[in-house]
Amino acid sequence: MQTHHMQQQQQLHHFVFVHGSCHGAWCWFKLAAKLKLDGHRVTAIDLGGSGVDTRRLHEVRLVSEYLEPLMSFMESLPENEKVVLVGHSYGGIGTSLAMERFPAKVSVGIFLSAYMPHHDSPPAVLIQEYFKRLPQDFAMDCEFTFEEGLEHPPSSVLFGTSFLKEKAYSNCQLEDLELAMALVKPSWLYTKEMGGEDLITEERYGSGKRVFIVCEGDNVLPVEIQKWMISNYEPHEVKRIEEAGHMAMLTKPHQLSQLLQEIAAKYN
Repeated sequence: MQTHHMQQQQQLHHFVFVHGSCHGAWCWFKLAAKLKLDGHRVTAIDLGGSGVDTRRLHEVRLVSEYLEPLMSFMESLPENEKVVLVGHSYGGIGTSLAMERFPAKVSVGIFLSAYMPHHDSPPAVLIQEYFKRLPQDFAMDCEFTFEEGLEHPPSSVLFGTSFLKEKAYSNCQLEDLELAMALVKPSWLYTKEMGGEDLITEERYGSGKRVFIVCEGDNVLPVEIQKWMISNYEPHEVKRIEEAGHMAMLTKPHQLSQLLQEIAAKYN
């Protein structure tokens, strides 16, 4: 009996979730509940100025201020503790920067339909590629600011109601959309700062294990862009969730929970 209990103990993981633009820790609620029911530890981070973090947009002008809650949390972990880091959408960049700074504390970085930068080029390259590859009129009623000028990617974004309804939450239940409409906040994209050389290196971020989860039917980070990112920097593994849309953690929490647990067990 004792050995069975010990085996069970060994299979439990600590999942740390990093949300995307305009979102907060709240967007993981269904997935977090599923994983906790299975006995895992879950930490969903509110990045600077996001979710219930009280800072306003102008108070998180630097990427270090935006990512401070994630970095402080990683710092606070005991030296020998490893977490499974899961980044969604723009949260993939924060995930890669946390893997760079704390390589020994991350057993695997999971990129859920997320920006997955290459260690050879600054993360800003992905942001630029993304905006270059988007079809005309894609952004609908999103509100952008362009501090670098219109020929550069936007400086900040706030998802509009129609965009949330038709693109981000297209496969979700109505109450998920209602929650998002009540809680989204504007976010910086930090394109200029993300253009810095050596933000991520081959020795640290590049030495970590990476798994990319393709969300099919994603209308925010289209599958062609997800595939381009995968071919740009081959991860250790690619998984797929069919008909998930962009908010896979809400549309397929059961399936995604299973998938995350399988990945975590493999890269323990």
